[in-house]
Amino acid sequence: MAILLIEDDRTFQRILEGFLTKNKFETVACTTAKEGLAVLSKQLFELVLLDYRLPDATGQEVLEQIKQSHPQVPVIIMTSFSDIRAAVKAMKTGAFEYITKPVNPDELLMLIRSALTKANPGAPQPVARQGAPKFVTGTSDVALQLQQQIALVAPTNLSVIIQGESGTGKEQVARSIHQLSNRAQKPFVAVDCGALSKELAASELFGYAKGAFTGALRDKEGQFVAANGGTLFLDEVGNLSYEVQVKLLRAIQERIVQPLGTTRQIEVDVRIITATNDDLHEQAKGGVFREDLYYRLNEFKLHVPALRNRTDDLDEFMEFFRLQANAELEKNTLGFSTELTGLFKKYEWPGNLREMKNVIKRAVLITGVGEISSAALPPEMMESINKPAAISLTEPSTYDLKAIQEVQERDLIAKTLVEVRYNKSKAARMLNIDRKTLYLKMEKYNIQG
Repeated sequence: MAILLIEDDRTFQRILEGFLTKNKFETVACTTAKEGLAVLSKQLFELVLLDYRLPDATGQEVLEQIKQSHPQVPVIIMTSFSDIRAAVKAMKTGAFEYITKPVNPDELLMLIRSALTKANPGAPQPVARQGAPKFVTGTSDVALQLQQQIALVAPTNLSVIIQGESGTGKEQVARSIHQLSNRAQKPFVAVDCGALSKELAASELFGYAKGAFTGALRDKEGQFVAANGGTLFLDEVGNLSYEVQVKLLRAIQERIVQPLGTTRQIEVDVRIITATNDDLHEQAKGGVFREDLYYRLNEFKLHVPALRNRTDDLDEFMEFFRLQANAELEKNTLGFSTELTGLFKKYEWPGNLREMKNVIKRAVLITGVGEISSAALPPEMMESINKPAAISLTEPSTYDLKAIQEVQERDLIAKTLVEVRYNKSKAARMLNIDRKTLYLKMEKYNIQG
């Protein structure tokens, strides 16, 4: 398959040529818009890689001409985030996708294969053996708006709160902010606060000295120190206890941490990004979360939309996860049936992108080769689509009191999780149990989410 590369940076051009050749693509490289358009008029290409800043024209001008003369040829724009508005305009003109510099090779390869698949849906695609990227941004208006906000806040040192339902990709948004910041070459450390008990949270964040408590057999470096110079991502930050919140506020304000069991103070330079399923503002007003800590963390807020509100991105997400599963499982599926696509659009996706990834991975494993049909979908998903309100278990014996109680408990937990769209913190509060108990019961009753 032939690819036209229009890029005036000769060093970057040679790197891309070598990468594309290694992956079995024929490549013709040009350094100007005029040269690229001339070559395109004489030779057939399956795809165009187009730099936005060229010496004799903008990528937008070149894209418009390509779409007039060769509307069927997909075009991938290569740009910097300073050109984000131009990139949005390019997408509306008909660009297949834009990719930011420095280019991630795996992401580029995935986009090329995705573009070629859509341009030639019947053509067999090679099975990807390399690692696939871990996230796809989407091209809808809400997706582009989110990318604009990420681009805006990334170069700063502002603390960011990322709000959104479980499974929407909040950690990947945090990673994007880190990768586009001046701290990109330093560590990105992620901590799941929801999985930490009150006793463990302080030692995990700030570290401890040998003998600080029973079981402390050696010194441990805290995550603040591990992230020094880089970014510390605190997922489900609302689950931290009041005492840990006090220490966290001090660490952020004074840029000093004190490991448990010591009087030693360690200076740290860390950017804080937090994520939450909950409304921290409401928690702060209700006294559940420290108000001063909330305002310190909330220098900039991002909202990651739920998958059910991103129908324009659905096809792209499906293709992304299919290619990713192909690579991981070494399968060669070629797309989705029309029926399956319709079911995906009808489904509510309470688990958001995480759920879609798992559903598609399972479907790829079952299908192996060729088109993925609705027969590869999990039975519980089909039941949910056909009977959204149905949550039931096999009826226990009329005289088995324990079994009856378990059925009622299971149904109540499942119903509550659906009502709060699988926000486990909120579900635990509504059920008047702690998160650990909720997780144990979900595991006991095989409740997914």
